[in-house]
Amino acid sequence: MYNLPNLLTLSRIAVIPLIFLSVYVNCCFFNYLAGILFIAASITDYYDGKLARDRGEVSAFGRLFDPIADKLLVATALVVFLAKPGALHPISYIPVFVILCRELLVSGLREFLREVNVGLPVTRLAKWKTGFQMVALSMLFFRGLSIWGGLGEILLWVAGILTFITGYQYFEQSLAYIRKDTASSKKAVSAAPANEKKPVSKAKPVKKSTKTPQKKTK
Repeated sequence: MYNLPNLLTLSRIAVIPLIFLSVYVNCCFFNYLAGILFIAASITDYYDGKLARDRGEVSAFGRLFDPIADKLLVATALVVFLAKPGALHPISYIPVFVILCRELLVSGLREFLREVNVGLPVTRLAKWKTGFQMVALSMLFFRGLSIWGGLGEILLWVAGILTFITGYQYFEQSLAYIRKDTASSKKAVSAAPANEKKPVSKAKPVKKSTKTPQKKTK
């Protein structure tokens, strides 16, 4: 459990409270520190999986906590920008809303499909989405420096669009499974009456006569 890839995953979770504290500390230095921590955590998102595969240290702990750490990190940064006045233009609340809703949707779909042993693999577009999210949010932490904040907000919209597309793709995959499962259930139900055996009618028992046969007289 305590190998390097898992420690990198845990470090990503450990910095989340420090990033969240930037909501209460109205100081540029602390904002930039939170941005540096966010960038460092985003880099570990790439290396923990790579190291686990290269070193043969893929574990159940990593498979469980790696996506959780990603979602917690992104959600924390979005909450920080929503809570800090002037961190985002009100129109940019739209991609924030889309990203948060998509994460909840996909988490629910994965939980449902896991119960029926159906996987929901990560697509290449989803990886691009994650990359745009991390870059956009990193830039927004440095809003006071040059054009980083404005450029970060533009990239946040790009990430929001990719997030919507990938969320819809995952939703379609889940619906395809549900339709297939429903069709299989209907087919099984319709085939059941044909396979049922007809009840065999029991022959009625023949009653024995109680009369004694009469002897013929000559």
